[in-house]
Amino acid sequence: MASPEPYNISVPDAAIEKLKRKLADADYPDELDTPDQWPYGAPLSDVKRLASHWQNSFDWRKAEARLNELPNFRKKVSVDGFGDIDVHFLHQRSNNENAIPLLFVHGWPGSFIEVTKILPLLTSSTDGPSFHIVAPSLPNFGFSQRITKPGFAMTQYASVCNQLMLDLNYDKYVTQGGDWGYYITRSVGKLFPQHCLASHINMIRANPPSFASQPVLALQQAVTPYSEKEKKGLERSEWFLTEGQGYRLQQSTKPQTLAYAFADSPVSLLAWIYEKLVDWTDGYPWTDDEVLTWISIYWFSTAGPNAHIRIYYEAMHNPTESIPSKDSVSNWIPNVKLGLAHFPRELSVVPKLWGYTMGPVVYQSEHEKGGHFAAWERPDVISEDLQKMFGKDGPCYGIVKGKSGY
Repeated sequence: MASPEPYNISVPDAAIEKLKRKLADADYPDELDTPDQWPYGAPLSDVKRLASHWQNSFDWRKAEARLNELPNFRKKVSVDGFGDIDVHFLHQRSNNENAIPLLFVHGWPGSFIEVTKILPLLTSSTDGPSFHIVAPSLPNFGFSQRITKPGFAMTQYASVCNQLMLDLNYDKYVTQGGDWGYYITRSVGKLFPQHCLASHINMIRANPPSFASQPVLALQQAVTPYSEKEKKGLERSEWFLTEGQGYRLQQSTKPQTLAYAFADSPVSLLAWIYEKLVDWTDGYPWTDDEVLTWISIYWFSTAGPNAHIRIYYEAMHNPTESIPSKDSVSNWIPNVKLGLAHFPRELSVVPKLWGYTMGPVVYQSEHEKGGHFAAWERPDVISEDLQKMFGKDGPCYGIVKGKSGY
């Protein structure tokens, strides 16, 4: 087994100059004459402003230098049927050798950058548990390898993550994730419960309890009216299904057609992702440099600016016996203790009772503010949840004994 190697992000000058040429040559659509453009998508004025900044004044080298201050590594990870895959990851170790190994898995349209705000909160804690954090760039994302062979779906993503933890000498660990991080960490718990002992999630895709499978929970739901907060949450979930999931249908069915736009046009990629950053957060005050750093990671990705959407198609079209569908991981998974964080502007906002259909829930938290990118929007909440869940008085205290790792 090869040891991890330090990794330095280094985008060629030629790639930066090519980006600027493409931005300079971009053509833009018109838009309707209305004061509120957001119902139609990313507003023209916003996209033009961001594209101009990207071309003329955004300093990728400065952003790149900040990213390179992080503990970046890469190593080959073996996956059945796909050979050795080159995986980029952050590995921030705590000064406490007995810290808890934590696997953080990002989603779309995020990347490993999502973990960066919680790193200092969880690796150097003095008042609560400390963590050794491993945050990979998923294959086809960021600075990990492009996968060109069909069939790389939930089982394979889970295998990459689990094998990476084992290769780092973390035989027992816990996980945190939302979006694809939700599906992948749940898949890890289902496939590798001997290694993954507990999970904390911030996108809760739970189903209502049924009398056939959870009669006690179903009866409790039948006699308990929804609170106003729960009704608003269900309205948010319905909004996503009716007004917000067009991207998902396209990426799940014909990703190659969409890929031509992303491969050729940085403005297309910018508009596609920027819409989600705004729509899916709870009034988060994005700066232009933040937005462009997120999107530049996609544009300068080792896998290219279009490979990221393939996860949708592959997950939908490649069931396995253990993971018959990506949504099957929302069903009961035993043995892996579960913590849930509820945010009002998440894409799926379900009643707390529903969470108990997913597995042995030992911790839940509800928050008045926050959306889809919880570790970025509310790093204080995610870190506090993990410290409470695994702290001395928490339900998962002592569940994992840290190991030295690399």
